Amino acid sequence: MMTDHPQICLAPLRGLTGAIFRNTYVDYFDGIDWAVGPFLTTFGPGRIKASQVTEMLPENNAKMPVVPQILSKTADHFIALAKILIDLGYDTINWNLGCPFPRVAQKMRGSGLLPHPERVDAFLEKVLGVLPGHISVKARLGRQRPDEIFELLSVFNRFPIKELIIHPRTGVQMYTGQPDLNTFEKCLALCRCTVIYNGDINSRADFEKLRQRFPTVHTWMIGRGAVSNPFLPGHIKGYPLPADSIERFRRFHDTLFARYAQVRSGPAHLVDSMKGYWGYFARSFAQGEMLLKQVHKTQHPDQYRPLVARFFDQEAHGNHFSN
Repeated sequence: MMTDHPQICLAPLRGLTGAIFRNTYVDYFDGIDWAVGPFLTTFGPGRIKASQVTEMLPENNAKMPVVPQILSKTADHFIALAKILIDLGYDTINWNLGCPFPRVAQKMRGSGLLPHPERVDAFLEKVLGVLPGHISVKARLGRQRPDEIFELLSVFNRFPIKELIIHPRTGVQMYTGQPDLNTFEKCLALCRCTVIYNGDINSRADFEKLRQRFPTVHTWMIGRGAVSNPFLPGHIKGYPLPADSIERFRRFHDTLFARYAQVRSGPAHLVDSMKGYWGYFARSFAQGEMLLKQVHKTQHPDQYRPLVARFFDQEAHGNHFSN
């Protein structure tokens, strides 16, 4: 049966979809129901970075519900950080088994654990034996091969996992090639817990094709598509594009910039943060690639701000924001 009211979850994109972005998003856009936070890392049972706890403080996450995510290969380290998060009031913790980056995978973290179902089994056995609350998992189909997921599903089905978020690529694919929808479909039939789809939802047409194919999926995770076009989650839910879409996006950008300016350590760090966003924002503007090249040359807010302001002035005389 097809769901009429899809839930949309914001994907964890490290350096992009943290608390500042999530709170600013809610101030200007609609459509995202909840988020999984960018992964927090573990260093040992007694070594927790204070900045990670600050990022997840409830007062910094009041506008959008969020599930914290932990990247770890060691159960004891995971438990130590998860207990701190649970003490803050979170009832679900997400385990990252999907990060595709080689420097992470080579340390047998993220997607680097996918070829080792026995280690995944032992990890879940220990964590779920002592940790209060719920565990969800974000995974890919495998590290090297998409069929690695099937042995993992037999492991996941042994445990009370709340949700399994599947990005239907392998780790070595990174974000290239096409998602393997055939293997994802087989996963739906085999998995006992709730499955969330994640990957390549960049337009309402993309979403509708996936929803037609997978009518039992109720929640859809969107990351790069929502950062590129913050109107997309609302568009998927049928909300009309506002008449002042360019101006709305401009105010969103300016607020995001101002909030980062309060926490970044210097002007170069601030501009670098915005460069990361423009790698995605540029995709939704006809002249976006040209602006992106110019933005990458800036080193100081005094260069960055007038450049972007002129761009928005020009865009305001053109078409609505792209959908």
